[in-house]
Amino acid sequence: MFKCILKSHYCLIKKFNFIEQGLVILTIQARSKSLQPPYCDKTMSNVQCEQVHGGKAAMLFTGLYLVALGVGGIKGSLAPHGAEQLDEDTPKGRKQRSTFFNYFVFCLSCGALIAVTFVVWIEDNKGWEWGFGISTMAIFLSIPVFLSGSTFYRNKIPTGSPLTTIAKVLIASCFSRSSRNVIANKNISPFTSPQEARYGVDVEPIESPSENLKFLNRAIHDEPSSNVLNCTVQQVEDVKIVFKILPIFGCTIMLNCCLAQLSTYSVEQAASMDRTLGSMKVPAASLPIFPVVFIMILAPIYDHFIIPFARRVTKSEMGISHLQRIGVGLVLSIVAMAIAALVEIKRRNVATKPDLIDSKDPLPLTFFWIALQYLFLGSADLFTLAGLLEFFFTEAPSSMRSLATSLSWASLAMGYYLSSVIVSVVNGVTGHSENQAWLSGHNLNRYRLDLFYWLLCGLSSLNFFHYLYWAMRYKYKGSTRG
Repeated sequence: MFKCILKSHYCLIKKFNFIEQGLVILTIQARSKSLQPPYCDKTMSNVQCEQVHGGKAAMLFTGLYLVALGVGGIKGSLAPHGAEQLDEDTPKGRKQRSTFFNYFVFCLSCGALIAVTFVVWIEDNKGWEWGFGISTMAIFLSIPVFLSGSTFYRNKIPTGSPLTTIAKVLIASCFSRSSRNVIANKNISPFTSPQEARYGVDVEPIESPSENLKFLNRAIHDEPSSNVLNCTVQQVEDVKIVFKILPIFGCTIMLNCCLAQLSTYSVEQAASMDRTLGSMKVPAASLPIFPVVFIMILAPIYDHFIIPFARRVTKSEMGISHLQRIGVGLVLSIVAMAIAALVEIKRRNVATKPDLIDSKDPLPLTFFWIALQYLFLGSADLFTLAGLLEFFFTEAPSSMRSLATSLSWASLAMGYYLSSVIVSVVNGVTGHSENQAWLSGHNLNRYRLDLFYWLLCGLSSLNFFHYLYWAMRYKYKGSTRG
């Protein structure tokens, strides 16, 4: 048992180390002039550097991918690890779990707030090596903080990779001609995997496979348990649950595609506007502070006021169901894109005046207009991310919770990739006309960013109706099996 606990903690610490190693590589490269591009003028207001090549590029991308690997592993593991510390068999425990996911997103926002204010200021005024160095120290200090609670953690015993179970069920169902009868083993329940029996994992007994996704039932064999492709009813039902939540996961990718605009075109818009705040000029890279602050304000309000009120109105334990919460986030993303389009129309009307269209001076328009779209996108992120994490954790089999909650971050990554694809398609389609492509060129004032935002608004609306189709058909775990 002690070895399994050490193994569980070692996996998390290893992910911390991935981040630390990546940041060390980036810090060294930012510090050493010999590892930087041949030309990098840091005396200008906008730092201009040539593109790195060869070994320098390999070092850069090694650092970036190590950080991404570590962040992905930690975000996928910490949420289920924290939620499993709470008792899910009591109403109080389930309410505390909901609060945990809200404040998990709140804490992520606290870190993002420090990143887009203090760290950005350090990078702009002291150098990138200082920003990377501070991040490296923060990760280094977080390891003993995490380990300090080891004696109090409820540790889930590792029982193998869920991906292995999914692959096993899929392969077995493909190579079996028909479903077979399940026979009992005198030592192990036919509905519990050998790993679950070995470690004493409590699994709700299932007497027979369900009728939904019936083709997977062919994976249940009556051969001896030594058969490599021998699958239990529980394993098949676990895989069915994962398949059922995949459409919900797919419907959130479009929202994250909209969120990608927070760190791309929205920042460029703000950079072209008046960013003075009193005697201070706000860095354009700090603009994501708006959604971060909105999330930090809304998370406690949602948990302490909105949910208790909803519980009194609906007379239900959750107040607002997971799927309803995700749906609210999707609606807010539609509103955000509509507002973004209207704000861009206003900005463009000012920017396209003959004396301003090619000017590099800030427009006589305050950057606070951009805060409107950030408000709704930040709210959408809170509702959807916290709702997704809790939905995946609650609905997924206990052996697949880390995998399921990781889908939330996979949705974020796929949303950013989808954003790049849409931009390429839009430029490819509009670039064949007599006019300039909507999103190409060096002058943002000549873009048709307003039309691009309307396109995202339309795609988000279609995505929402697609989501409604799956959400209305979804049956929560524990409801009548079909």
